[in-house]
Parts: sequence; C-alpha cells; structure tokens
Amino acid sequence: MVSLLRNQKVRSALLQVVYVGSLAALVLAGIIIARRNLAEQGITSGFDFLYKSTGWDVNFSLLPATANDPYWWFFLIGIINTLFLGCTGLILATLVGTIVGLARTSSNELAQLLGRTYVDIFRNIPLILQVFFWYALITHLPTPRAAHEAWGFLLTSRGLYVPAPNVGGVAMALATSAVIAAIALPVWLGRTSRLSQPFGQRATIQLAGAAAALACAAIVLMVGRLPDAPLLDFPALEGLNLRGGLRVPPEFSALAIAIAIYGGSYIAEIVRGGFKSVGMGQMEAALSLGLSPWRVFTLVRLPLALRAMLPILANQYVWLMKATTMGIAVGFTDFFMIVALTINHSGQTLEVIGILMGGFLAINLSLAAVFNRINKAIALKGNQLRG
Repeated sequence: MVSLLRNQKVRSALLQVVYVGSLAALVLAGIIIARRNLAEQGITSGFDFLYKSTGWDVNFSLLPATANDPYWWFFLIGIINTLFLGCTGLILATLVGTIVGLARTSSNELAQLLGRTYVDIFRNIPLILQVFFWYALITHLPTPRAAHEAWGFLLTSRGLYVPAPNVGGVAMALATSAVIAAIALPVWLGRTSRLSQPFGQRATIQLAGAAAALACAAIVLMVGRLPDAPLLDFPALEGLNLRGGLRVPPEFSALAIAIAIYGGSYIAEIVRGGFKSVGMGQMEAALSLGLSPWRVFTLVRLPLALRAMLPILANQYVWLMKATTMGIAVGFTDFFMIVALTINHSGQTLEVIGILMGGFLAINLSLAAVFNRINKAIALKGNQLRG
C-alpha cells in the first residue's frame, strides 16, 4: 500500500477521485436537504406540473396560445419568443454596428466624429435604461384614431401595425424558410468547392439560386392563400381600435431598438478593430496588382477583417442573446418571463430554474457552435497555432 502511494500516478488518481467524490457528495446532500425542506412545506417536486393547464395567457406569441394550454407549451412559446427577439436584435445590431464601424474607419473626419460620438453615448448608458426610454417613447405615440400612416403601415401607442399575408401557418413557415434560403444559398454557392466555376465568377449562379428560392416563396404564398381573401391584409381603423394586419407590440419594438442601438455600439468597435488589423501593405499589394478599390475591399480587406472580428463578435452575440431577459422589465413574454410566471403559479422553483438554465445553455452553446464552425471554415489554413 505504501509503495502504491509513492507512485505519482496513483496519488494523482486518488486525489481526483476524492475531489470528484466530494463534489458529488455535496450535490447529493444539497438535493436531499432541498427535497426534505420542500416536503416539510407541502411542496411536491418533479416535472408533472408541465402537463397541467396554466390558467393564464400571454400578450405576445408566435404560436397559438390559450389559458388551457399546459406549462410545457408556454415554455416552448417563451423560447421561440426569445429566439425571435434575439435574432431580430442581432440582425439590427449588426447593421447598426457595421455602419458605425465603417464610419469610424472612414477617412472623412465628420464621419469619424459622428461614429465616435455614437459609441461614446450609447455604449455608456445601461441597456435597461435604454429599454425604458424607448418603451416610454413608443407608448406615448398617438392613439389609433390619430395614427401615423405610411404605405399601409400604422404607428400608434399600441404598437406598429403592418400589412400581413392572408396565408395559413404552414404556408407562412415554408415561405419564411424559402426567404432564408434565398439569403443563405448565394453565400454557400459563393464558397463551396463543389462547383467548377472559379470563386470570383459565380455571380450568375448565385443570383439564379436566390431568384429560385424567392420564386418558391411566392408560389407557396399564392397556393397557401386563404380562400375568398386578398393576398395582403392591411390594417384599418374600426371604431376605437385597429383591425387587420400584423401588430408588433411596443414591448417587442422597444427591446429590439434598445438591443440594436446598445449592441451596435459594441459591434461598431469590433468592426473598427477588425478593419484596423488589416495591414496597409496587404492593401497596397492588392492595388499594385491592378485591382480596383472595391475589389480590394471585397477580396482582401473585408475577408481578413472578418477573420479578426469573428471570435469577438461571437462573444458579443452570446451576450446580446442573454440580454433578451430585459424583456421582463417591460412585460414582454420571453423565456425568462414565462419562467417567472411559472414559479409564481406552480411553486416548482428548482425545476423551473433548471429548465431556464438548460434552455439558455442550449441556445448560447448552439450559437457558439455555429460561430466556431464558421470561424473554422474561414480560417487561413496552415497559418494558425494548433493545440
């Protein structure tokens, strides 16, 4: 026995067993104590409550919802709402950040000043204050009877009303998938090695792929149109309220705007750092080969800047996705608010918090995995340190 303990490998293995065993014993003791305390208070543990009716409704849902639906359905609604808000905020924040970042790297001094002023102001105001500001601004817009109207869109204190297609849910989902394919397909066709055409000469194929996907979306919308109804349903004033169209509630609008503006200030700095990391010698070498300034930007500067930006951008996207929990401050029914309501109504605190942690872990780890895959795909082979 003494000879075994003198072995370094044996001692290391024993220490690891003791460490893991202590952690397992601590977790087990916590579970036992928690179950005993819950039993003393008459609270049953488990996940049977997921199949019980909630008895309450939500003010925003992309899926049909009634008060008789079970808790698991409302969890699904909350996750979808969070993903929808997060994706909308990330897209808008990326657009804002790219524009401001390009302004900060511009040779125009006025553009640099405006970009720097934007970053200094909005990056240093807490996100929750910006959410409250935009929510207060939107809810103080005119009433439906005095709504601002433009091109079929109506802007009121009750939200933004936009024209909506009169199609079924399945047709709408298929059309949305086709539109996403129209965006992703040209990118894939431009980078895949399965085509014989050179990478810089695939514009015709990319345009054809995007046009085919958009044509499929249009056909699906026409086929899935509700009978005896126009293709588009425009909002209109009926009495004291607006009917028809699609209503974007002020809670969602305030959160999307706040995430876009606040996140855009951080993404602008990431974009500026990415473009600054590209050396002048590389761009001068491209110009010396006879490339136009636009081709130098698209073929040299932008790809190299993206490689520098992507790891930091992935972290920022994960953070902004977690920032959707600010929705509870203005009453938006995201995943976090559904969890809070479930705790108040069911009392299953530990189980519901576990579901919340598991849901956000799945969302953020999936987002990080996607960006890691993209980062690996665009990495310059043979020039990285390998572990």
